[in-house]
Amino acid sequence: MSYEVLARKLRPMGFDTLVGQEHVVRALRHALDADRLHHAYLFTGTRGVGKTTIARILAKALNCEEGVSSTPCGVCSVCTEVRENRFVDLIEVDAASRTGVDDTRDLLENAQYLPTRGRYKVYLIDEVHMLSTASFNALLKTLEEPPEHVKFLLATTDPKKVPVTVLSRCLQFQLKNLTRDEIAGYLSTMLTEENVSYDAAAVEVIARSAAGSMRDALSLTDQAIAYGQGELRGPDVTEMLGAVGRDEVGALLKAIAAGATAELLALSAELAERSADFREVMQGLLEAFHELSVAVALGQGSADFTAEELQLYYQIVLLGHRDLGIAPDERSGFEMTLLRLLTFAPESGSSVPPRSVPDGEAGPEVPETAPTSAEAAPSAPDAPSAEATPSGETAPSAAAPRAPADEARSQLWFETVSKLEVGGVTRMIAEHAVLEELALPTVRLLLDADHDTLLNEAQLKNLGRALEAVLGDRVQLTIDTGPLPSESPAGRRQREAAERQAAAEATIEADSTVQSLVNDFGGRVEQIRPI
Repeated sequence: MSYEVLARKLRPMGFDTLVGQEHVVRALRHALDADRLHHAYLFTGTRGVGKTTIARILAKALNCEEGVSSTPCGVCSVCTEVRENRFVDLIEVDAASRTGVDDTRDLLENAQYLPTRGRYKVYLIDEVHMLSTASFNALLKTLEEPPEHVKFLLATTDPKKVPVTVLSRCLQFQLKNLTRDEIAGYLSTMLTEENVSYDAAAVEVIARSAAGSMRDALSLTDQAIAYGQGELRGPDVTEMLGAVGRDEVGALLKAIAAGATAELLALSAELAERSADFREVMQGLLEAFHELSVAVALGQGSADFTAEELQLYYQIVLLGHRDLGIAPDERSGFEMTLLRLLTFAPESGSSVPPRSVPDGEAGPEVPETAPTSAEAAPSAPDAPSAEATPSGETAPSAAAPRAPADEARSQLWFETVSKLEVGGVTRMIAEHAVLEELALPTVRLLLDADHDTLLNEAQLKNLGRALEAVLGDRVQLTIDTGPLPSESPAGRRQREAAERQAAAEATIEADSTVQSLVNDFGGRVEQIRPI
């Protein structure tokens, strides 16, 4: 007996063996069991996701000798003939090769006659969007009011090309691409049943290369089994497809993190020798940067990349992937993308490059050794108590005298924070912290205890890099948490905003014009907002 390819041998014979598409199966099961059958169904989706398979199962369920149900017996003569593609009342039409109106009219002329053997005469029209406009017009009347013994099952990969007049006459089901896990799980089960030796890496590569299509996955599996002489091994599949596995992407990431230009170019040359698809390599880098970004955002990332670096790198590779088609060749476009990753790596832990200081313009003045909190002048025993600022932080009240050293350190930190080229969580940490010690390279901060959940190793590294860019020297940063002894930059901004608001309200209320308007017209000042 001749060999039957896996995609045909393993075609599902019933709804229970279909992988994925639960939303379609559920609706069809209920319709069949409750005898609520529509006269026309349209199945849409990309290649190899089960459109014609579901249509054939539905045709079998409609004509099974055991009766209409969602579970055809699979052994009667009708089920057997449908499975073997020789059931006389299942008329399959490839619209791509029969696009003319005459073909459609010939097809519909026989619709008025009763089925020869089955309960229904089923027309399965594949790639229906390929029909001509005249063919669609010829189909419309029959599609709207078909004989009771006729069912139309239409399938297409491009529903946008199907006229709305046809769409409105059909029940439409959008089939989804299968996930990698669904494809990998099915392949693992199938290979075990077929007694084919395999490893998980090979299945993973095939599932990724199938791009959501089970038929493509089975075809690639057939090819890989032949390539591996009856076995399925990761290295063989990767070599056969010119694909890129996790090891190759991991090597690229390590070289990027280390800034190793020569190593990156050597890896590119190695991929070129294997005839690797550089688009797929960049796709793997994008997936890796996405996974790392999510991990860093959840506080689970490694110290190799900061959040800002990952965001910048993802954008660079995304643009490189988009422009690969207009590069002189794919390898040069890929290598230029790698070089951009090294060239534009954020020096201050931010996706925004550090701002350069023009010649002759001085940066913030940093004393060689700023006084620490221990050197501050002791407060008087009967000093007034502290009061809460609008930010919720505890700060000295207006009446409490502050030591000159505290004032200088607070002002220095305020100016430094304003020059930091960072955003997001890293800036929030700087805004809600106070400077405890500055004796380069040592910088010690105290973060408000209410914001201690923001702090992690990645953010500490980000802020350290940003401080190095502003201070112009190496920084060894440590951050403690606890109640703040003085006002943070965030607290200062909120206090100044509140003071400006209070001054504005007092000015408005004292304005003679406003007072006359209020008195003459019985009005009132409801809200005063800054512009």
